[in-house]
Amino acid sequence: MSESKYLGVTPPISLNPSSAEEEAISLELLATLKAEGQFESADESRNREIVLGKIDKLVKEFVYRASLKHRMSEGLARSCGGKIFAFGSFRLGVHNTGADIDTLCVAPSHVTREDFFTIMVDLLKGRSEVDELTPVPSAYVPVIKMRFGGVEIDLTFASLQQPTIPDELELLDTAILRNLDEFSIRSVNGSRVTDEILRLVPNVTTFRLALRCIKLWAKRRAVYSNSMGFFGGVAWAMLVARICQLYPNACAGSIVSGFFRVFKKWPWPSPVTLKAIESGTMRLRVWNPTIYEADKFHKMPIITPAYPSMCATHNVSASTKRIIESEFGRGEEITTKILQGEAKWSELFEKSDFFRRYNYYLQVNVMSTDADSHNLLHGFVESRLRQYIIKLESTGLLVLAHPYVKSCDHEYVCKSDEELERVRQGKQPTTPVASDTPEPMTVVGKEDKPASENDDGSSATDTEKKAFTSAFYVGLLLVKGIGKAANGKRRLDISGPTHDFMNIVTGWDTWSNDGMAISTSFLRQSQLPDEVFDGLPRDRVHSTVKGGSSKAKRRRENGAPAVDNSVKRAKVAMTAVPSTSGVAAAAPAEPAAKTDDVEREKEKDAEDVPKSTLASTTIAAPVPPPPKQAGIKLKLLNSL
Repeated sequence: MSESKYLGVTPPISLNPSSAEEEAISLELLATLKAEGQFESADESRNREIVLGKIDKLVKEFVYRASLKHRMSEGLARSCGGKIFAFGSFRLGVHNTGADIDTLCVAPSHVTREDFFTIMVDLLKGRSEVDELTPVPSAYVPVIKMRFGGVEIDLTFASLQQPTIPDELELLDTAILRNLDEFSIRSVNGSRVTDEILRLVPNVTTFRLALRCIKLWAKRRAVYSNSMGFFGGVAWAMLVARICQLYPNACAGSIVSGFFRVFKKWPWPSPVTLKAIESGTMRLRVWNPTIYEADKFHKMPIITPAYPSMCATHNVSASTKRIIESEFGRGEEITTKILQGEAKWSELFEKSDFFRRYNYYLQVNVMSTDADSHNLLHGFVESRLRQYIIKLESTGLLVLAHPYVKSCDHEYVCKSDEELERVRQGKQPTTPVASDTPEPMTVVGKEDKPASENDDGSSATDTEKKAFTSAFYVGLLLVKGIGKAANGKRRLDISGPTHDFMNIVTGWDTWSNDGMAISTSFLRQSQLPDEVFDGLPRDRVHSTVKGGSSKAKRRRENGAPAVDNSVKRAKVAMTAVPSTSGVAAAAPAEPAAKTDDVEREKEKDAEDVPKSTLASTTIAAPVPPPPKQAGIKLKLLNSL
C-alpha cells in the first residue's frame, strides 16, 4: 500500500509488517479464542444456514399474505417476492457459538410495518421451532426477537419504494433509500453499514480475528450493550476497522494492542470515522454537530460509514463513558505486558468485578405472571433504563451510576397469593424464617419443569401461580459528603428520577397492573444475592489509584480469619433496609465491630473518586458508609 492510496480519513500510522514475535503472539490469541469457544462447529454453521433458509421462505409467505390483505390477486401477490439480508456479526464473519443473527426482512412498498408486527408475528407463532418470541415495535430500530431452531434471531423490517422484491436485490445503491421513512432507513442501513465496514478494511482475515478478541473482551468486561449506554457490536467493529486502517500490514495481535493504545488516548468527543462523511443528494439527516444540537451532546461518537451517516453510540452517558475509558486503560496495560511476554491473553478476558466494585447498588425488579408478557416487559425496561441512569446523573448526588449489562432472571412457582405478592415487591416468594438459613424457594428452570405442568406452561393446580422476574443492577458511587443535615445524618433523595422512570414503565401501552409489577431497592454490596458473583469472592475490590488494599487482603496478610459473609449478611438483614416504601429509611448498618484499621480504610475509600485522566485503569471504589451514627437515608417510591 502506497502513501498516496490508503483506506480511512488519515494516512496510516505505520506500514511496517508485524515482527515474528508479534505473529507468534497472534497465534497464541487464536488458540486462546478457540479455547474460549469463540468459533462455532460445522454442525452449528449448517443449522444457521438452514434456519436462515426457513426464515427467507417465511418472509415470502408473509409478503404474499400481506399482499392479499391489500386486495391483490393471488397471482400478483405471489410475484411480490420478499428477501432477507443477514448483517451484524454473522455477516462480518465473527459470530461464535450461541450468537444471535441480525436479519433484515425487505418487502415491497405496499407492505407496512403494521403488517410485519401482525401477520409476520402470527406466522412465527405458528412455527413449532420458534420460542421466546418478542416483538419490540417501539424500539429505535423496531425488531422481532426470537429463537428459531435454537438460534437467536433479531428480525428487522424495511418496506422499499418498489412493487416487487426480487431474489437478486442488493442494497448497496444509495438510491434504494429514496422516500423511505426513518425506521426503514435505520433498518436498511444495518446491512449497508456491515458491507461498508468489510469494504473499508485492508485485510479482512486480520480484522475478523482482532474483532473476535475485542468482542470477547467487551462482553467479559461488561461494556458490550448499546441499550445500556455502552457500545454495541457495530461500534466495536468500527473501532477495530479504524485500527486496521491505521496499521494495514499488522497482524491481529498488534491490531488489538494498537486498539487499546489509540483509544485510551482518543480525544473524545472527536468522532471516529472510517471514511469522509457523505452529504448525499436526498437531504437525509446526516450526523453533524455543527448543525444539529442533539449531535453536540454525543460523548463518544462513532460514525457509521454508509449514507446517511449516523452516530452508533448516541446512548453513551457520562458514567458509561468513564467506565469505557477505564477499561481501555486496563486493556492497554495488559496488552503491553502480553507483547513483552509478561502476561497471557486470558488475563485480558477476566470477568468484570462490577458486583465487587461499589458500596451501594440500586436494584430494579420487574415481574410478570406470563412468559411472553415478561419477554416484552424485560425488553422495554432494558431499553429505558438508560434514561433512568441519565436522570440519576443529573441529581448531582452521584459521581457515577454504573448499569450492569445483564439482568438476573428467574421463574418461580408461588404457592399462594402471599408469595406472589412478595415477588411483586421484588422479594423471594417464600417467607424468610428467623434462622440464618432461609427456607428454600421454588425455582423452575427451562429444563426443569414440574411433571404437573401443562403443555402451555401454566400450572396444573389452582393454588400455584407462576411468576417471571428480572433484576437489573446499577452500581452507585456517591459524591463525598452529600446531603449532610444538621443532625449529622445524610440523605440520598432519588425519588424524582425514580418517579419519572416508574411513570415511563407503567405508562407503556402494554403495561398491566394485574399481571406486572416493578419495584426498586437500595442495597449494600454485602446484601447482594450470591448468584450475581458467579463464583467470584464477595470481597470488595479497591481502586489502585491511591494504592489502597482491601480489608480482606490485609486480614490475610495479618493472619486473621476470614469474615463469614453469611453471618455479616444476616446481621445486615436485621437492619432497616431502604426500599420502595416511600419513607426515608436509614441505610443498612455496618457490623458493630470497628477497628482503627477499618476506619483508616474508610478514609481511603472516601478519597477514591474515579479520575478523569486517561491514565486511570480502574474505576475507584465508592464513598464508604459514614460513621455508625450518621447513616444514609434514602427516599424512593412505592413499588407498583
